[in-house]
Amino acid sequence: MLLAIFAVVISLAVLAISADKFVDGASGVAFSFGMSPLLIGLTVVSFGTSAPEILIAIMSATGDNAGIAIGNAIGSNVANIALILGIASIIIPLPVASSVLKREFPLLLAAVLFSSALLADLHLSVMDGIAMIVTLCLCLCWLIYQGKTGQGDIIADEYEETIDQGATFRSAMIMTVVALLALLVSSRILVWGAVEIARAMHVSELMIGLSIVAVGTSLPELAATIACIIRKEYDLAIGNVVGSNLFNALAVLGVVAVLSPTDIDVMVRNRDLLVQFALTVALVVFCIGLNGRQGRINRFEGLAFVAAFAGYQWLIYAQEVAA
Repeated sequence: MLLAIFAVVISLAVLAISADKFVDGASGVAFSFGMSPLLIGLTVVSFGTSAPEILIAIMSATGDNAGIAIGNAIGSNVANIALILGIASIIIPLPVASSVLKREFPLLLAAVLFSSALLADLHLSVMDGIAMIVTLCLCLCWLIYQGKTGQGDIIADEYEETIDQGATFRSAMIMTVVALLALLVSSRILVWGAVEIARAMHVSELMIGLSIVAVGTSLPELAATIACIIRKEYDLAIGNVVGSNLFNALAVLGVVAVLSPTDIDVMVRNRDLLVQFALTVALVVFCIGLNGRQGRINRFEGLAFVAAFAGYQWLIYAQEVAA
């Protein structure tokens, strides 16, 4: 038990650091090939911040621990909105000025609805996975279009400031490869530790995925969000979460379905998907703005997000104990 806890703590730390370096390296490589900062931000960065969840999904699915991967995908989306953006907006309200970002919100909501609908029958099949991955590809095509047509948008300037444009192709490639190897090793150790903790505590792998693993794999988003706040890049802070959640909803669950088709715990449909959907709707409403109101996550809304996250974690624990 102690060894498993130590493994989880260390692997989460390595995961957070290597994910950040992977994003930097991959962004540098993409920039070397002439991709615009906005296009890099909408695609490469979004994929990179979801790399821990995707790799954990692969490790879990191939190790017959799909519950961890499913819990991680949904739990990370919940943590990104309720915990990460909640804490960030308590520190300082987050206004939304980017028109490109505002067009991403309906896409995220549609992706969450689509993946939830496929999980509603309590079975994740290969065809479900193929449908999710194809949908993700269509979303990427739309994001590429946005990246080519929205160069004058405020978020384009914010992405440009975050990319190390002086890095050479060789150094960026070395950073990417090393970070990817660290991600692979740490994600494998994390899955092993999470499974051992679940067995020792006599709780489900789903619960571990929704709580410990989900919060841990959201650490890269937390670090990126804090950095964005310091630089006053508020649209970028929200945009990173939106992109990560989009990949979690389609890529992570899609990988699990293709590699390890599985039945799903009824609580995923009756509790977790509903919480994910409710938080996504709230995020969209706050950030788009209604009745002429500028999109913004205020401190009160941030407090509501954090309270919702705390309540959700308590509910998971209470229902696990009752079962």
